[in-house]
Amino acid sequence: MLDLGSNNLAGHVQPGVFNMSSLIRMSLVENNFNGSLPLSMWTTLPNIQWLNLRTNKFTGTISSFISNASKLTLLSLTENSFTGPIPNTLGDLRFLKRLFVGINNFTRESSTPELRFITSLTNCRDLETMELSLNQFNGFLPTSIGNLSKTLTSFNAFGSKIKGTIPGEIGNISSLESINMDSNEFTGSIPSTIGKLTRLDRIYLEHNRLQGSIPAEICQLKMLGDLYLNENLLSGPIPYCLGEITSLRRVFLHLNNLTSTIPLSFWNLNDLLSLNLSSNSLSGDIPSQIQNLKVIIELDLSWNQLSGDILSSFSAAQSLVFLSLAHNTFRGRIPQSMGNLISLEYLDLSHNDFSGTIPQSLVKLGALNYFNVSFNRLEGEVPTGGPFANFTAQSFSQNFALCGLARLDLPPRKTKSPSHSGSRNILKYILPPIVFAILMVAVVTFLLVRKRRSTEISSEIKLFQQWYWRRVSYEEILEATDSFSSNNLLGTGSFGSVFKGTLLDGSKVAVKVFHLQFMDLTMSFDAECEVLASIRHRNLIKILSCCGHRDFRALVLEYLPNGSLEKWLHSENYFLDVVQRFKIIVDVAFALEYLHHDHAPDVVHCDLKPSNILLDEDMVAHVCDFSISKSFGNGETMIQTNTLATIGYMAPEYGEKRIVSTSGDVYSFGIILLETFTGKKPTDDIFGEELNLKQWVSKSIEANSVMKVVDRNLIKKDQNFYLMEQCLLSILRVGLLCLSDLPHERINMRNIVARLENIEIPPVK
Repeated sequence: MLDLGSNNLAGHVQPGVFNMSSLIRMSLVENNFNGSLPLSMWTTLPNIQWLNLRTNKFTGTISSFISNASKLTLLSLTENSFTGPIPNTLGDLRFLKRLFVGINNFTRESSTPELRFITSLTNCRDLETMELSLNQFNGFLPTSIGNLSKTLTSFNAFGSKIKGTIPGEIGNISSLESINMDSNEFTGSIPSTIGKLTRLDRIYLEHNRLQGSIPAEICQLKMLGDLYLNENLLSGPIPYCLGEITSLRRVFLHLNNLTSTIPLSFWNLNDLLSLNLSSNSLSGDIPSQIQNLKVIIELDLSWNQLSGDILSSFSAAQSLVFLSLAHNTFRGRIPQSMGNLISLEYLDLSHNDFSGTIPQSLVKLGALNYFNVSFNRLEGEVPTGGPFANFTAQSFSQNFALCGLARLDLPPRKTKSPSHSGSRNILKYILPPIVFAILMVAVVTFLLVRKRRSTEISSEIKLFQQWYWRRVSYEEILEATDSFSSNNLLGTGSFGSVFKGTLLDGSKVAVKVFHLQFMDLTMSFDAECEVLASIRHRNLIKILSCCGHRDFRALVLEYLPNGSLEKWLHSENYFLDVVQRFKIIVDVAFALEYLHHDHAPDVVHCDLKPSNILLDEDMVAHVCDFSISKSFGNGETMIQTNTLATIGYMAPEYGEKRIVSTSGDVYSFGIILLETFTGKKPTDDIFGEELNLKQWVSKSIEANSVMKVVDRNLIKKDQNFYLMEQCLLSILRVGLLCLSDLPHERINMRNIVARLENIEIPPVK
């Protein structure tokens, strides 16, 4: 036996090490050995039974002469850089019990689309474990998989570019306890024969493209503990019988197209630890039986169509660490009993219809580090003690009448006077109709003003005052920009020029001056005023004021000192690393998600491009320039327009038929995503009629050479190189999902955000 593991040894292994004929066990694990294995080793080690080369830097191929080491029971080549196909002669290793070849760059034989080495392994009748994960197979599982050893307990092949359907014959491997085939390219349905694998306790099929319904036959797996089917294209209801598998501990079904209600049986899974049903189309309410989930740690029901009140029954789950009910239509009060969830670290109740006050009992949750109740109808004072000292304004934005500290961008609390309590009760009934009447008058006034605004400057002032903007005069703008000096010019576009300015109070602003001589007075200026006046989001540019003076129109906007994404991607002496680029893309996705799904009416930007994405001092991205944006109302989903956006970023239907929809923004976002990580503009010289940015990236992914199209400045050959490659591959695939030629085939921004949030950037060393 020779064991040299975990010693930081490096370099080539001298041939003599592989020339010891009496060796039975050899371990070189966790070193830095490199180079290829000598062809002769499989002959000069005739008695080897246990060979472990895990976690080194070995390269080259595995010789078909491996069959000469006929006594092998364990072969581990995991986490190296081996290439080429796995030889079919593996099947001659009749005593092989454990095979570990994961985290390499193994491929399939070019002569066939099937993984033939799996067929050869059907001769290994003692095989117990197969680890094939994180390779580059780019092929199909053969139907012969059903003939593998009856002693096989674990089949792992995640992240290996395996295509096609999952053969129904897999149900013949009666000894299987674990199936781990996530992050591949499987299509078709989940075979019902999986119900025959009665010893299964773990199913991992997430991150594929599986379709159809969840087969009821899964309910026959009475020992099942983990069920991961998330991020597929599954549809239909969740089988009721699934909630009758009392052994279930973790159920992840999020990011599918599941419908109907959550089976009542789910709430009787007393030992359930994690349940994630988010990003589906589930409806109904949460019953009182949720109190049975006493040991649950993670519960995510966000992004569905769930409704009803939040019950005090939640308080029984004192082990709960993560709870998200965001983006549903829950109503009523947040129960005081939620303060009993002593382990809670993450609580998201945003984008619902909650009313009443924020319970003071939540102050007791000392572990709470994320809290979000934005976009509800909450009122009253925000608690100030405990974890609330660390929450920001984003946690409470867009509510009915919250008040609190100034740092939360909320109005101060109102002091009560006992002597006025009676009059306040009266006002409670009198004020609403008065306010409504005032609003109606304001709306009528606004419409009349709009009708004659081209000639009456006073009408312009009324428009600006309606949105409570600060009044900034033409003279103040003139002084702030040094009479629009070229030294203060930040950029020029089709509809105007942008200047940097300093107002009288010392605040830095960006002033967008419209080129009225080239346009109708009411077109771009009105469009941008109306859109910017009604939107409130941290990733959208903030308007400070408008100015109308004779034939002069300008917007006063917040000044973002780090300029545009265009500058950071394509100018010398500027660089963004992977983390920064990813955060910017996520910021833009958040902005579009808000415009398309959370703002009423829906807003389509129509001209999304890197120069319209600005970065603040913290490198947070803000989408700007709504000059040609469109608002949809009355159930509209698309309209025609005469305006034309920027070539290279326009969706096909926009360029050909002038059709505008939210799907057009999705297409532009996809182009920007690819540009951000490849460093190539869609109008780059390498592209033309026969090749565009989308095709270039897509062909590279199909050829397993994604790093050839990634911006070379992002590539660093370190120990995380493979993980980074997989991460970038996941990001680029999201971009390609945005770029279908037909609008209805494109993913929407809500699903884009969900997919991006599930991507983890590995640490760069």
